[in-house]
Amino acid sequence: MKNNFRRLLLTFEALSELGPAITAERDFSETAPLMLASLMDAMDAREGVLFRYTDKPAMLASVAARGFTSFPQPAVIPLLPKHVHALMKSQGPRLLQGDAYSEFLSSNGNVAPVLLKCVMPLRVGVRLVGMIGFGQRADGAHYGEEELHGLEMMSHYVSLAMHNHSLSETLAQRITENLRLMSTVHNFYDTTLEAFAAAIDVKHVNIHGHSLRVGRYAGGISDALGMDQPTVSGLRASGYLHDIGKVAVDKALFGKTSALDPEEFKQMADHTVVGHQIVQGVQFPWPKVADVVRWHHERGDGSGYPDQLHASEMPEASKIVAVADTFDAMTSERPYRHSYSVGEALNEIVKLTPVKFDSNAVQGLLIQVRRDAVATLTPKAAAKWGTQQDKPRFLDQQLACNIGPSDVDSLAASLNHKINRGRIYSA
Repeated sequence: MKNNFRRLLLTFEALSELGPAITAERDFSETAPLMLASLMDAMDAREGVLFRYTDKPAMLASVAARGFTSFPQPAVIPLLPKHVHALMKSQGPRLLQGDAYSEFLSSNGNVAPVLLKCVMPLRVGVRLVGMIGFGQRADGAHYGEEELHGLEMMSHYVSLAMHNHSLSETLAQRITENLRLMSTVHNFYDTTLEAFAAAIDVKHVNIHGHSLRVGRYAGGISDALGMDQPTVSGLRASGYLHDIGKVAVDKALFGKTSALDPEEFKQMADHTVVGHQIVQGVQFPWPKVADVVRWHHERGDGSGYPDQLHASEMPEASKIVAVADTFDAMTSERPYRHSYSVGEALNEIVKLTPVKFDSNAVQGLLIQVRRDAVATLTPKAAAKWGTQQDKPRFLDQQLACNIGPSDVDSLAASLNHKINRGRIYSA
């Protein structure tokens, strides 16, 4: 009676220790040894091991082991279908001796099953999630009925902990795989849409590369604004396709050296509507592509086309591509005018912000151009201004960065002053 009472106390002590060990916010690699230690104390076991079960391939792999003189890390025991079936159907702990070893375990792993004297399959419902194994007891005695009964009670807690870990790990693996697949999809889209962008701009020599640059500028602006990678990829793709409707515009209009007459302007402006009709039925991984194609010529004051939207009605993606599109158009040669320098284009865009352009998008443009401006300085001067050498160049390779960091900072300050309407704040 005294021994039974002592065993019952040890079992309850182990259960009280298992609760905090299982529910604590720690990695499973730390939880598993704590659970095993509690079980071994309750069982008065000198040697113990905790296995997890995987079904592809079917095997037991140790996640924690203690007390064995020599034990591989991890210990692996491959299982045949008959072993899995026996572990699934076993009711409670099993003492191993004679034929019981071959019934439950294979000898083809890197650990000898004869080291284990007692095993307890871990199940959640009908699912096998692992196994507890004990070797020699501290006093060399056999495991008795009281120990086995206590082990059966405690195993339910360990089974749930093992199951939760498997679920979390499986979920993490699935998320990782989905992200990898999404990255592959994004890379595929990038390559394919770059080809589309090049095809869109074959109408005239003066717009060659325009769609590619707008896509890259839009991606760079969104990156500067701290957007996540899928959003950056979506902005880049939207920029690549923003002018897709121009495939339906008369080629002669792109080479005209004088202003377009009203009918010609309408035909050119209709590229936004035509483009929207082309892409709206395509299932892209990003939700705003069609909106950008239709609304990249809208302006904050409602003076744009085709729907005369105001700033509050425009999605953020359209605002960013509008700035990227305008910046590249200004810094590129056109039949009717010479190109602007980077500094001239930025000055003009800041003047038109926030009336025409979104202030956040323009700030993102200034951030990226400033990085390029710092990168053009001597190493000593760049160190003064601060730079990220691992950042790729934002501006197109053919475009000279003729503005210094201090001038970009001045433009940013001017923009902030305009946004705040000249208000001065004091403590």
